[in-house]
Amino acid sequence: MQLVRTVLDVARKRLLTIPTAAPLVEAARLLSESHSNLVVVCGSEGRMRGVVTKSDVVRQISHCQGCSCTTMIADVMSTELIVCKPEDRLHDAWLTMKKHGLKQLPVANEAAEPLGLLYVSDALEALIKDSEYEESLLRDYVMGVGYR
Repeated sequence: MQLVRTVLDVARKRLLTIPTAAPLVEAARLLSESHSNLVVVCGSEGRMRGVVTKSDVVRQISHCQGCSCTTMIADVMSTELIVCKPEDRLHDAWLTMKKHGLKQLPVANEAAEPLGLLYVSDALEALIKDSEYEESLLRDYVMGVGYR
């Protein structure tokens, strides 16, 4: 049984955060410079307050007038957070992502501070490796080789 914490090092590297008081164009800049589709929005105390996706940015900027957009992150972010914790089972995190059609899932601690951004590809890769290892152990056991 793998836990989310087993992929936390990779998830930490992928985390993008932005303050609630930032302009939306700042989120657009962050998203354009990374492969992520999601930025975690944090309050001044460092706790998660929402998320902004590339789709949110595109949808809002299409309504802006002229060459500048003065929309703030807080006006666009989704506040209904779906997150996982490091001690959650990785399989459960993957099921949550599947159920909600998410490609990325924020990882947060008990204080709602963001720790990383779990990609569905990372979760699946870890789960497949775990399954392949279990399969090889079972095959060796059945073949009389014993455990490695």
